[in-house]
Amino acid sequence: MATHEPASTPTAALPDRLRARTIAGYASGSLGTGGFGTLPGLVLVYYLTDHLGVTALLAGLIVTGAKLWDVIIDPVLGRISDGARARTGSRRGLMLLGALALPVLFLATFAVPLEIGPGAGALWVLVAFMATATAFSAFQVPYIALPAELTGRYDERTRLLTWRVIVLTLAILLFGAGGPLLRGLAADASTGYLLMAVVAGLVIAAGLLPAVFVAPRSAVMTTARQSPASASYREAWSVLRESQPFRALLGTFVLQGLATGLMLAGAQYVATWVLRSEDAVTLLFLALIAPALLLTPLWGAAARRWGKQPVYVVATTVFAVAALSILGLLWAPGAWVYLPVALAGAAYAGMQALPLAMLPDVMARDGRDRAGVMSGVWTAGETAGMALGATVLTLVLAATGYIASIGDQLVEQPESAIVGIVVAFSVVPSALLGISILLLRRYRLRRHDVDAPLAPRDGAAS
Repeated sequence: MATHEPASTPTAALPDRLRARTIAGYASGSLGTGGFGTLPGLVLVYYLTDHLGVTALLAGLIVTGAKLWDVIIDPVLGRISDGARARTGSRRGLMLLGALALPVLFLATFAVPLEIGPGAGALWVLVAFMATATAFSAFQVPYIALPAELTGRYDERTRLLTWRVIVLTLAILLFGAGGPLLRGLAADASTGYLLMAVVAGLVIAAGLLPAVFVAPRSAVMTTARQSPASASYREAWSVLRESQPFRALLGTFVLQGLATGLMLAGAQYVATWVLRSEDAVTLLFLALIAPALLLTPLWGAAARRWGKQPVYVVATTVFAVAALSILGLLWAPGAWVYLPVALAGAAYAGMQALPLAMLPDVMARDGRDRAGVMSGVWTAGETAGMALGATVLTLVLAATGYIASIGDQLVEQPESAIVGIVVAFSVVPSALLGISILLLRRYRLRRHDVDAPLAPRDGAAS
């Protein structure tokens, strides 16, 4: 068990109004986290199946295995982050380590020589991507804990996270559309993937490093010894057991991560085999992200007027309906699909900004001195959801007869595989989002619970 309780900043001591440079510095981190969250999800499974010649099922196991590693390490990293804050007064050290290591390891993931064959290539990607995911978590876990330590106000957290999601949405657009374009600039696919990884790594670093120095410094409160990793899992279970709002919000976000991860991994397949243009993935991303970029501030304004949870339900419902309508690609593949994708993009902005603004409210009320542990559990759940989305896609591809290929080899997919791609991109995500709404309705924290810090806490219900 822990040998200390890290000190926390009382809500009353936190600023009511954040400075613009604090918001800008914090938001810049999402340029890096959004890039890493988007590009591997978009191209890594495709890289394995259609460049390295790895079977769809094995590709899914590789990506899932590397991502589920995060589920193991994120609670530990959260506890390390809490301990570092108690001993040094800041979470910056772990964030800086992750920010410096991530770009290098990201490049290594896409540097597989074709000569080593599919088996060795698969192992290379597994090891490199696990290391990359570890570096990402070293930054992401303490980064998610920061909003609860930067301000104590319900609406001010919405303002902070709204700007973060605007940058996050811009990053998704930049990496989702620009990554495949960079890949296509080279004469051969191997060089294209390397070019993509180098440029993406540099941009990721440029986003992560400024955010490191936004982490606040406080007085060193203890010189406690590091507790064993097992204590991290006990505390993770403790925060889940004690905080009903956290359980409801996390369950919602994991299911939505599963749905969006499935669609993200499936976008390249829809572009290549349904729309018959590998480059159409860029247009899909433009259709998805442009509305999200424009409408994120509106979701924030709506949340300030009507509350975060009710507006979050609306955003999720709109996305689910838009996703379901994409099933029409089975009968009429064509450019019309960009319209429901754009509608989903408008809703996606709310589905990102609102839960991230709700999380620090839960941390401040039920997390107390365990914000790092809570953010570790959150990151583990988010990562697991996104990873399992890619797994669900590869299971569908394998079940419907998808044919893998090596390098520039030409193949033709059976009709059953095309049906599987469309269903995985529409019906399955829509169903997952519908279930997530049921969980979201159980989240009951409201503005008065957050902005009245002296009100009684009852972590079991709110």
